[in-house]
Order: sequence, then structure tokens, then C-alpha cells
Amino acid sequence: QVQLVESGGGLVQAGGSLRLSCVASGRSFSNYAMGWFRQAPGKERKFVIATTWNGFGTDYADSVKGRFTISRDNTKNTVYLQMNSLKPEDTGVYYCAARVSGRTTVDAGRYDYWGPGTQVTVSS
Repeated sequence: QVQLVESGGGLVQAGGSLRLSCVASGRSFSNYAMGWFRQAPGKERKFVIATTWNGFGTDYADSVKGRFTISRDNTKNTVYLQMNSLKPEDTGVYYCAARVSGRTTVDAGRYDYWGPGTQVTVSS
């Protein structure tokens, strides 16, 4: 069983930056693809960004290209989401997810483990 815990959310003004972290329990973190999803109030959960098990491959949602980056430190069982040039439409609960296969996908249903989420609010 893998447990994921996100941190780093908060309130930020438009144009600002935040860095989210997701720490995973267990010894197989380095084998997992890791992704971030977000859910705005009243809307479905949507893919944001993901990285392969080795960090060499990355998928982005079009809405965050050029603004968000994902990185991982397998020695710390941690994946990071750096968010720059934040916009009010980036507001939502951000979830970290792990996929055992090691390959990225934008399909939330193909991720095996999820964190409880962290709130990000971007004010205009």
C-alpha cells in the first residue's frame, strides 16, 4: 500500500508562484509514474501534469504549458509541482497520484494511488 500526502497549497495572487510537494510512503516510489490533477468546485477532476518513473518523460495539460513544471526526487520519495504565473482559473484542490506501471497517462482512472489533496486558491 502506498500513501501520498500533498503540501504547499495556499492563497496566492494572480501572477504569483507556489510549489506543491507530495511525499510517498513505501519503497517502490522510484518505479511509479507520478501525476498531478486538480478539481475546481463543481467540476470534474482534470489532469495537470505527470512524469515517468525516471523523470525523463513529462506530459502537460495545454493550459499549464510554459507555467508549471514537475520534478521528482526519488531519494526523498517526493514529487514537486512548481506553479508559476498563476491564474484564477488554476484554483482548485490539487491531487497527487501514483501509477504503478511507471508510464504517464492523462486518464485519472489509470492511477493507482491518490493523496487527499491540497487547496490552491488564486485571487485576481
